[in-house]
Amino acid sequence: MSAMMKAAVIEKPGVLTIKNIQVPEISDNEVLIKVKVTGICGTDWSIFTGKYSADKLPMVAGHEFSGVIVKTGKNAQNLQADDRVTADINMSCGICFYCRRGSKLMCKDFTQLGIHTNGSYAEYVKVPWEQVHKLPENLSFEEGAFIEPLSCVVHSAKAMQADLGSSVAVIGCGLGILHGALAKLRGAAPVIVIGDNEMRLNVAKEMGADYIINTNEVKDTVSEVRKLTEGRGADYVVEAVGSVATYEKAFEMVRPGGTVAAFGITGEEETIKIRPFDLVLGEKKVVSSCAGVGNDWNESIKLLEYGRIKPKKMFSMEVPLEELQAALEQLRTDSKLIKVFVSPEISKRVIF
Repeated sequence: MSAMMKAAVIEKPGVLTIKNIQVPEISDNEVLIKVKVTGICGTDWSIFTGKYSADKLPMVAGHEFSGVIVKTGKNAQNLQADDRVTADINMSCGICFYCRRGSKLMCKDFTQLGIHTNGSYAEYVKVPWEQVHKLPENLSFEEGAFIEPLSCVVHSAKAMQADLGSSVAVIGCGLGILHGALAKLRGAAPVIVIGDNEMRLNVAKEMGADYIINTNEVKDTVSEVRKLTEGRGADYVVEAVGSVATYEKAFEMVRPGGTVAAFGITGEEETIKIRPFDLVLGEKKVVSSCAGVGNDWNESIKLLEYGRIKPKKMFSMEVPLEELQAALEQLRTDSKLIKVFVSPEISKRVIF
């Protein structure tokens, strides 16, 4: 009989069960990782509610993780038991038009661990060995689990290519906090973070934002951004919320000749209204990004290892695996929470 493990299985939309399932069997090209922690992502809520990946259920979600290797397939290189690791969750065929161009996110067989196939809300997870990254010794397992979301922001920043001294406005104060921190690190000035959560906005300020705009206090955020950018509007605007209203604001907020960076994920059927007249005469540009992939991970690891990005101010708490559903729901209502981690190894909550 195969070994069993504890896992959080999303059986169908709105139904999550903690149950015993088989420990994954690995192939010669995979490694088995004992999960230490997994960060909760907004995508997990979308999967739980059936907004995303409903056709993949039942499934073990979880994709922002770190852990320790317990078993390696015979083809695995430079990896061994007890290595502290995380893993790039993005998998593709490797041979199609897009993969050969280095655009694996466009591959028709593109698959994400924990989003399209079983992930890390469990005691063990299996991963192709080529996707594995070792953790620097000075990083905690929580920081190791934070490499995935940071890699997504790094990928977006590289797509945006903000010039030194350019103004960057970020709409959103979730991962928007990281967008602001990275914009400052890349030499943007000023960096403006916009949101409706005072506590999160203060963290954004601590992590590098020059200005914060609370939408509960400032109704006309477009005018406020223009005031802070000599009347023009921002050179770059990052949409990190994922709503129609904020995407439309982003196009109002960006200056003529500026760039909107699409990052937040809306509903699949949602559309926004843009006047082509403004795009043509204003020469406004759009770049977009999907996920951190490839070297985005190596760069993210270095940023954390050498303290260029210090995310611990964003860490709120860690909960047992059994409390995953409660934590998912609490994140929707508790404005004091930013990043919440889940661990199969603890029995009570830890507040950071």
